[in-house]
Amino acid sequence: EMCQRPQWDSRLRLAPDQENYKKNEEVMLSCPEGFQPSFTKIKCSSEVQPLSYGKRVYRVVWHGRDSGGAWIRIQSSVECIEVLQVVPGTLEISSTSIKLNWTCRLPDACQRMRATCRLAGPSFPPCEAEEVKGEEMLHGQDGTFTCPSLQPFTDYSVTISLPPSTILFTWLVRTEETVPDKPEKLWLDPSTGSLRWKALPSCKGEIIGYQLNITMRSAQDGSFLEMERLRLNSSVTEYLLPEHSPSSSYVVTMQGLTAAGAGAAFLWESQTNSLDTPRPLDISCRSVRDISPSQGTAVLPLRPIAPHPEVAREHQLIVAAMRSGTAVEGTCLGEPQPFNASQQPSTYVAAVLNLTAPMDFVLGSGTHGQGYHNAALRPGSDYMVLLRLVRRSQQAEKFTCVCYSFSV
Repeated sequence: EMCQRPQWDSRLRLAPDQENYKKNEEVMLSCPEGFQPSFTKIKCSSEVQPLSYGKRVYRVVWHGRDSGGAWIRIQSSVECIEVLQVVPGTLEISSTSIKLNWTCRLPDACQRMRATCRLAGPSFPPCEAEEVKGEEMLHGQDGTFTCPSLQPFTDYSVTISLPPSTILFTWLVRTEETVPDKPEKLWLDPSTGSLRWKALPSCKGEIIGYQLNITMRSAQDGSFLEMERLRLNSSVTEYLLPEHSPSSSYVVTMQGLTAAGAGAAFLWESQTNSLDTPRPLDISCRSVRDISPSQGTAVLPLRPIAPHPEVAREHQLIVAAMRSGTAVEGTCLGEPQPFNASQQPSTYVAAVLNLTAPMDFVLGSGTHGQGYHNAALRPGSDYMVLLRLVRRSQQAEKFTCVCYSFSV
């Protein structure tokens, strides 16, 4: 009497592969790569059912051999089970490492399991990546596998396998981006007056642009400071500097940008009248007259900063209780805090003016409005005041400041 081929998981492979099997004929079971049958060896037999209308009834049953070598009756069916499962939600990717948690559903099948990390493909200059030696024997029913010391924005292949060549899990993954390296070179093209630089390669992340901070000072007017903050797209490799007098001095910092942020800055500085011997120019603020300690006021002689003063532009008058060169630059670029009478901030907006012509302005008069407060000055204090004009476009912010300093 023959046993008909069992109708179990369609992925099961039977050897020998046939429609009918003899009783007690041993049949080998296997599954596609990465899966294992709940029994690897089976055989059929028949057993007697209880009497039915006085007749003996025989039924075909299948037995499977367990890990101890004993034959046990298969109660339901045999199916292909995924040997190894990577726990959902535990895949962690950073710019320098990959980590995953794994579970073995068939411990007997997971002996001598090995996990490896490898570069997914060849790397080429300037983004050459070193091959990693991420390899680990996995033990037990569950655990964590980590690939450390990887390079950012690089494709790696993570594989968990059984000898000699059974792949249980494979995963192609790219490490996260990080900030780019410092630009290598930034120079002035004297024929065009443009700053030029070498495009950064996308080794640590996709270069999405460049950030330039340009500070211009004038030797003729030490109180004048112009600062421009630019964001240019990644295809741009030059920028025309604004035209100023021959005695102007420039300090430029440039950073590459990826989705992870800005990288280290390259610093370039020059005086346009002496490109070979750059020397930074110091800020020397303008003096103030008519200072009245008793009234807490001072008179500032203001002039419009705008190139076309007949067009009304909003100027801010910013008061700061400090006056080092660094403070001037930080105050010119910064966002002053709202004035608080109980705890006067170190920097605040005293006035917002539409300057179209020179005027004398009384600082400390006590007037206030939306976003400004012309608070009385405190006797015995040193002050720095900036007249600031801010111009913004889609890709740039330009801050132009004139500095005044005095003591009350």
